[in-house]
Amino acid sequence: MPWQTHTVFNQPLPLNNSNLFLSDTALREAVLREGAGWDGDLLASIGQQLGAAESLELGRLANLNPPELLRYDVTGERLDDVRFHPAWHLLMQGLCANRVHNLAWEEQARAGSFVARAARFTLHAQVEAGTLCPVTMTFAAAPLLQQLMPKPFAEWLTPLMSDRYDSHLLPGSQKRGLLIGMGMTEKQGGSDVLSNTTRAEKIDGDMYRLVGHKWFFSVPQSDAHLVLAQAKGGLSCFFVPRFLPDGQRNAVRMERLKDKLGNRSNASSEVEFTDATGWLLGEEGEGIRLILKMGGLTRFDCALGSHGLMRRALSVALYHAHQRQAFGKLLIEQPLMRHVLSRMALQLEGQTAFLFRLARAWDNRSSPESALWARLFTPTAKFGVCKAGIPFVAEAMEVLGGVGYCEDNELPRLYREMPVNSIWEGSGNIMCLDVLRVLAKQPGIHDLLADDFAQVKGLDRHFDRSWRQLQQKLNKPQEAQGREIAQQLFLLCAGSQMLRHASPPVAQAWCRMMLDTRGGTLMSESVQNDLLLRATGRVG
Repeated sequence: MPWQTHTVFNQPLPLNNSNLFLSDTALREAVLREGAGWDGDLLASIGQQLGAAESLELGRLANLNPPELLRYDVTGERLDDVRFHPAWHLLMQGLCANRVHNLAWEEQARAGSFVARAARFTLHAQVEAGTLCPVTMTFAAAPLLQQLMPKPFAEWLTPLMSDRYDSHLLPGSQKRGLLIGMGMTEKQGGSDVLSNTTRAEKIDGDMYRLVGHKWFFSVPQSDAHLVLAQAKGGLSCFFVPRFLPDGQRNAVRMERLKDKLGNRSNASSEVEFTDATGWLLGEEGEGIRLILKMGGLTRFDCALGSHGLMRRALSVALYHAHQRQAFGKLLIEQPLMRHVLSRMALQLEGQTAFLFRLARAWDNRSSPESALWARLFTPTAKFGVCKAGIPFVAEAMEVLGGVGYCEDNELPRLYREMPVNSIWEGSGNIMCLDVLRVLAKQPGIHDLLADDFAQVKGLDRHFDRSWRQLQQKLNKPQEAQGREIAQQLFLLCAGSQMLRHASPPVAQAWCRMMLDTRGGTLMSESVQNDLLLRATGRVG
């Protein structure tokens, strides 16, 4: 026909209708190795569902149609509610049905449930990351509330541990499923929560009146929030429900929703407490201690979320490279492109091994050694993985070229999503200071490191050299070296796992790429082939 100017060809199809679990060899191996092999069939089912075009479209729609603040209802009554697109609710139903918000806290939780839950979380992250915020907050709050739930809300524990998502604006006692949010930071303080000015005045028993504000009030549609406020005995943690026991709305006023760079599907708000009612958890002055208990869990989820986004970016890049031709060859056949993609795949191999070893430590947290391992390597993982995510997704964009930078593709959304995990729940410097604090104050931590790394001593010279260098820094650690120490710890732990579990050629390639500061990152063709096949689930 005369009006046709050209024929469209050599344009790769988008990646959909794939199995997110079965296509990830490193993840499958880690789940089996770290004690959650019993969940393999369900993970394969979840991976198939989440990789479907319909699920990916839900993720797109939820971000294209961000939540709206409904401050008043049609009659003029104060409402303070949030309206979400239907895609959000469908995604939340899937997360709750898969128990990503409470799997590890079930009364009859199986050994390895923390590992299984980490895998489910990572799979969901590849489809839509904003919906992970409500389940992360709820997951972190659940064990605390199982111990300290105020008596008027004791019946909440049943819906809190259910597999239902219930978005109705009702008192928690009338709902089939519950979500818990958090309100920690204020305008003047951010991570410095000791500078909080919100006041809590005792009314009767463990019931208090709260007056103040929160600059970031996460998941404002939650059924209750855990809130930090200054009581007579110091900074304390309070359970602040959306509805009071008599069915009346609590005096928590939403001022606005945040207009964020990414995480567009998720509502983050600013609120005022105008004589809101809260119930003290624990004792006055224990706020920091209780928040730190939850902080480790939310920080681990930040690392898992970034890892899932990175995995999706690599999958998209690989799928494109297997279809797109340039200069007479498929991109995947071009030596330089194979080198780039192999390096990306190798980086994720180490992260996967490290993160799921960390999940096992959380699973075995009743063991002092595992608890100590988790205490050190959780902030280490958040710093290392979340920092690595931003350039990683940018590299995936370059594989696709111009189309990877356009909003028709999913990579721009992944790129905008990346910084949030590095910033929220304590930004990079906060994580590094926490690592230094553990190294300085936790008895036995240096012996733990020495014993752990001694098991792979002699297997790779780059690893041995890096460990000796870190030991020298740890003799007299300086605060200004915090990032360098945290990063080196992250790389050494990932390297240790690779040397234990990967094939020797792949493990040595990882150590050479990540630990040899002098360069020399060229991989053999056989290692490249192995990595690219593993990254698509074709071996293992």
